Amino acid sequence: MFFGCHISIKNGYLGAAEEALNIKANTFQYFTKNPRSLSIKDYDPVDTARCKVFCEKYGMVSIAHTPYPTDLTPANEQKQAVIYSLLNDLEIADACGSKGVVVHFGSRKGFTNPLNAYELMIETLNNILSQWDGNSKILLENHAGVPGTMGTTFEELVQVRNLCSYSEKIGFCLDTCHAFASGLWSGENWEEVLLKGKRLGYFDYVKAIHLNNSKYQSGLGKDRHANIFKEGCIQKDQFNDILQTKELRQVPFILETPTKQGVSHKEEIAELISWWNSTSSTDLP
Repeated sequence: MFFGCHISIKNGYLGAAEEALNIKANTFQYFTKNPRSLSIKDYDPVDTARCKVFCEKYGMVSIAHTPYPTDLTPANEQKQAVIYSLLNDLEIADACGSKGVVVHFGSRKGFTNPLNAYELMIETLNNILSQWDGNSKILLENHAGVPGTMGTTFEELVQVRNLCSYSEKIGFCLDTCHAFASGLWSGENWEEVLLKGKRLGYFDYVKAIHLNNSKYQSGLGKDRHANIFKEGCIQKDQFNDILQTKELRQVPFILETPTKQGVSHKEEIAELISWWNSTSSTDLP
């Protein structure tokens, strides 16, 4: 199993990989650049190359994350900035040897007809991916909105991928807190969620899991992460349903949990590894 967390690149991409190894993680996520800006980063190719070699040496898996302003349904004045920024993100991720770049699903905000939002999202993805020939993929992440909000269902995620002209360059990132917040996963219905995802083909393309607990009950649409084993509404046995899923055995599990409540990512990863070692089975469902 691959357990890790989000790590800062303040010491460079190689520095992020070294920090991951230092806290006993075998996977990690990083922002490609300033998370508050769509500006293009003139990165150091030596640093990214060293990061890739380091990860290969230690058997580590990495994924990248786009800056927060990245929007797959951008306003007209933001279209080119989003396209150039995401191409820059993909280039950096590829240079680091990362599986892909996590991108938040588009939004209906500003659209009278929600179909127009989906059309713009597909157009934006096609525009970006028509210019991209690297190995790293765009990883679409499910939203945390109330039931019915754009980007909260497997049907939407799969259909957007299917309708893109470059679907082979798109994968998925499943966020457990978002799935819980949106009501997709109640904590009690993982078997149903898994069967639906398999039927639709969603789990064939899941390349990363954001392993987050939720501060609020399922279905409220509130995206507030909590620590895996502390003060969250998702219980251990409910997380275990996901961890014991054979389709996810080689998928990296990335913590995006708070560290200001007395629990470090190093401690959470150690507990996850210990828990996995004590509960794992060779006969996974």
